[in-house]
Amino acid sequence: MQNPSQLEVVRVRHPLKFRLLRVARVTALSPALIRVTLTGDLSDFVSASFDDHLKVFFPAAGEEKPVLPTLGPDGIVFPEGVERPAARDYTPRRFDTESQELDLEFVLHDAGPATAWAAQAQPGQYLGVGGPRGSMVIPTDFDWHLLIGDETALPAIQRRLTELPPGARVAVVVEVANRAARIELPTDADLYAIWCYRDESGDESKSEHPLVDGVSEVWLPPGEGYVWAAGEASAIRAVRAHLCNERGVDKKRIRASAYWRRGAQAAHETIDD
Repeated sequence: MQNPSQLEVVRVRHPLKFRLLRVARVTALSPALIRVTLTGDLSDFVSASFDDHLKVFFPAAGEEKPVLPTLGPDGIVFPEGVERPAARDYTPRRFDTESQELDLEFVLHDAGPATAWAAQAQPGQYLGVGGPRGSMVIPTDFDWHLLIGDETALPAIQRRLTELPPGARVAVVVEVANRAARIELPTDADLYAIWCYRDESGDESKSEHPLVDGVSEVWLPPGEGYVWAAGEASAIRAVRAHLCNERGVDKKRIRASAYWRRGAQAAHETIDD
């Protein structure tokens, strides 16, 4: 069992920088998930945690490149007289400062600027990115890890699995639309994975959230563990409540985030009391 004093989550701040990057490759991971590899000036790019977020800026209709802001003394400033570009938060799935590559993964779902752009993405096109502004660094040497989320959380889950040390005990619960949306989860960790399919939940589901049903099946080992959960707001709130109230997990050992909210655009928030 680890010493709890050595297992504290640490916040790290990074200088905010905006970059214009070019698409090098586009890879379909599933019918609903597209990986876009960007290249450009990434020599000083820093991302210290698997659930960091970049602000991604999309070109306006008919434009080749997005408008990027600058950082002024009072915050972010866009050029006068120019319409602000559509922007969304995305996880840096993989980055390599030597090869100057950055991978982002886009979920193809309801209509929106990100889905519209990703569905037609081709090498040679441009995106703007800003950040990450900071990181919440979660130690990798907990006795066990539990990662929970829907399609929007898959990039962070994949990255965490590649960063955990060999043999680390980790369970993953992922909710996707159907079996075709399932992807491989390569890792050297000791992985136990549960996949929940929305099109198979049916009336026999024990709750209105398939993720809660999946999490209820996970055995939580003894020792110091940490839970990371992200996805649709109401589902992640229900998962967090289940873990705290029915499984006895200390809320300090849970990092829960709403990556989106049904019926809203560009929603992103930390879920706590």
